[in-house]
Amino acid sequence: MAHRLLGLGDNTVDTYVDRGLQFPGGNAVNVAVLARRLGAQAGYLGCIGTDEAGMLLIGALRQEGVDTGQCRVLPGGNARAFIGHDGNDRRFLRSERGVRGQWGSFGAADLAYVAGFDLVHSSVYSELEAELETIRGAARLLSYDFSERWTDANLAATLPALDIAFLSFPGGSDAECRALLERCIGQGARIAVVTRGAQGSMALSDGAFHAHGISAARIVDTLGAGDGFIAAFILRLLHGAGLAEALAAGADHAAMVCGYQGGFGHGAAWSVPPGLAIA
Repeated sequence: MAHRLLGLGDNTVDTYVDRGLQFPGGNAVNVAVLARRLGAQAGYLGCIGTDEAGMLLIGALRQEGVDTGQCRVLPGGNARAFIGHDGNDRRFLRSERGVRGQWGSFGAADLAYVAGFDLVHSSVYSELEAELETIRGAARLLSYDFSERWTDANLAATLPALDIAFLSFPGGSDAECRALLERCIGQGARIAVVTRGAQGSMALSDGAFHAHGISAARIVDTLGAGDGFIAAFILRLLHGAGLAEALAAGADHAAMVCGYQGGFGHGAAWSVPPGLAIA
């Protein structure tokens, strides 16, 4: 039976200003779509604008078979990230918040929807810190991606609510990454994972530590690779795999995601609107 995964929170439209292209994305969106492609039943709950970007995003989600029935579609612009490139590697220029974060309150219908999934995944970009305890009360399992934006304050505030914590630390030594994992477990997470770019990944749970390298990839675009890692890692755990197998699955899927543009494709043409300052 397929597991059910909900992406909760952030979305954006990744806008490649130097290539004239835009792609639906965002951590919670990408994880939901990529989990769906790996065989999960998936939903997405977030704030989506009514402009061109928002319609691109929700259209792509529906084409991918991701449920959007509980989304908040709000008047105004969708979140958008402006991205340049150094070769195939991305460089973020700036972003627009749009309607992101205009949640209002989480009601009974939202919590009932959350409770219908095996695992809920959110992120540091989702602006849901104040709701995490409420969400945790409804969710069977809760995972969360801190990306590289982990701080003493947000770790202390967030980790007690989490089953799985993902963090990015590409510049960290082996010892620093292991210390970070131990800290996350000590502050409440059941499983902690650090991704390290070209250095692979590490994970810790129940005193068991594992490390894994990267998988060979044909790199077209690195955007979304970390989200691909998360989706595959989560699903392997839900299927009963151990940490070592889950890390290997994450590495393989991250490499595959590097093989196409955008977090999961669905690119559309984009041109700079008159008067828009990007830099």
